[in-house]
Amino acid sequence: MDAKKVLIIEDEKPISDIVKFNLSKEGFETLTAYDGAEGLEMALGVDPDLVLLDVMLPTMDGFEICRKIREKSNVPIIILTAKEEEVDKVLGLELGADDYITKPFGLRELIARVKANIRRTGMSEIIGADPANVRDFGNITIDLNRYEARKNGVPLELTLREFELLKYLAEREGKVYSREQLLEDVWGYEYYGDIRTVDVTVRRLREKLEDDSSDPKYILTKRGVGYYFHRPE
Repeated sequence: MDAKKVLIIEDEKPISDIVKFNLSKEGFETLTAYDGAEGLEMALGVDPDLVLLDVMLPTMDGFEICRKIREKSNVPIIILTAKEEEVDKVLGLELGADDYITKPFGLRELIARVKANIRRTGMSEIIGADPANVRDFGNITIDLNRYEARKNGVPLELTLREFELLKYLAEREGKVYSREQLLEDVWGYEYYGDIRTVDVTVRRLREKLEDDSSDPKYILTKRGVGYYFHRPE
């Protein structure tokens, strides 16, 4: 089996080197870029399995890179940021990042998140072309073979994380899940303390899924508890 390819876009070479060394030890193929323009070119040209993306970069910041990647690709993106402000974390997720981790970070945590995000992308490769893997929910169809969701027959441009969240909730229709449970089951790693990751992903998913995201019909909130999937009449 070919090694999974991780693109590291990070201008601080000591950080890039230690991340590259530890990912290589885990069996990943690693590529590095040290400025934003080079990183964007590589992200769109070398077809990585995951992008580790610093925010503060020369020539082009990580937020702009994330936005431009999302115009072309649904590759998993993990934002690396030294900023503690909540707005920066939320902005990365709203622009389409699947995850973020704040510097200084533990290497075990970083590797766990890389593995979890790549594991999700690989799941689509092992699902056979079985019609039973297509789920219909009124106007919404979820195709597990293609990792694709459609609304009224039109494909929705979902990131991998958005698709996984939709799939998870839809297959458990009517059951309410807390943000902590969704982080553990959908994101695939232990809860590290920031449930806004789930809230932002739900908001982005609603904007694509619902006719009116301010009055959702499919993904509903149980106040004080969490989120659940509802099949409209």
